[in-house]
Amino acid sequence: MLDFSYTDDQASIAAALDGFVASALLSGYMARDRDGAFPEDAWRQMGEMGLFGLRIPREYDGQELDCVTAGIAIESVARGDFNLCYGILNSAFVGDLMARNASEPLCREWLPRLAAGDARISVCLTEPHCGSDAASIRTRAERDGDDFILNGEKASVTLVMAADAGIVFARTDPDAGSRGVSAFLVPFDVPGVTRHPYADMGSKCILRGSLFLDNVRVPAANLIGTLNGAFGSAMQTFEYTRALIGLMCVGAAMQTLEETIAYTRERTAFGQPVSRNQGVSFPVAEAWSRLEMARWHCLRTLWLRDQNRPHNAEAAVCKGMVPEICVDVIRDCLVLHGHYGYTQDLPIEQRLRDVCGQLIADGTPQIQKIIIARHLYGRENV
Repeated sequence: MLDFSYTDDQASIAAALDGFVASALLSGYMARDRDGAFPEDAWRQMGEMGLFGLRIPREYDGQELDCVTAGIAIESVARGDFNLCYGILNSAFVGDLMARNASEPLCREWLPRLAAGDARISVCLTEPHCGSDAASIRTRAERDGDDFILNGEKASVTLVMAADAGIVFARTDPDAGSRGVSAFLVPFDVPGVTRHPYADMGSKCILRGSLFLDNVRVPAANLIGTLNGAFGSAMQTFEYTRALIGLMCVGAAMQTLEETIAYTRERTAFGQPVSRNQGVSFPVAEAWSRLEMARWHCLRTLWLRDQNRPHNAEAAVCKGMVPEICVDVIRDCLVLHGHYGYTQDLPIEQRLRDVCGQLIADGTPQIQKIIIARHLYGRENV
């Protein structure tokens, strides 16, 4: 029997978040973009709400909620501030990866702080010469007694300028391809770590940038999982965070659509509300239909994750198709607002700038289509 309704706990969480988003996040969304600084106050409030501990085990002060509930939460937050969702996304990725693979002392040191919002941990995988081809990383980690020494450069690191540490993926076997990659917890206050910010068109307050590692020494105890075994663990984690990304985009687009419905209901032209024109109402109907289909696909993908069922191709749809749908919807909403939609007096242009970043992050649409095609044809035929 299929049941698409929320559980009582999910409904309670959604209701609580609706109030929090409306009162604490939405009103400051545009100001945080203009300021461009890390949103300390909103981050602290989200930590108090438990939003960074959604997927962190209870033994490390997290809530250990199912993936579907995490998806419901991130969609709600995206309605208020798309960029604050990166905190949930990062903590979900890091919490999952560390809880499954890191040592107990390392988890005990970092995960409670991550859950509370007191520590921020970036994911450092992409490099200047390889984005989607993550198995070709050049950052090196070489054993030196009880330590590893890391050298290299990481690019497009979310929250890098505000983070306390990063999960750094580095090559520990130069001849083993994806089977020669390991992951390390690297504090950013150790000698040899430098950072450089980017001047991005959107999502400015997440402080994306590059990370440089120059003979950075970290204890061997900071190895996450087995030596040379990090690549597979990372890809498995991406399988469900891609669904969270899809729901981030849906939340921002649905908020924009609802604002557009309200505007076109009140806006008059030629003596009647513009919503009476099918040139207005039909695009709105189509946008709602596409967002609903996208939303339920993302939630189903998370449900598959919760059931320990395969969901690699489904996750690729969440990342490869859903951001494109949402960017198109937000763009159409901007047009339906007329010249006023193009101004910075409304949040539409900002959501367009922010959401379109997810066309690229965590694997481009082209990479996601390869994943889907391999699922359909078999890897050997694509």
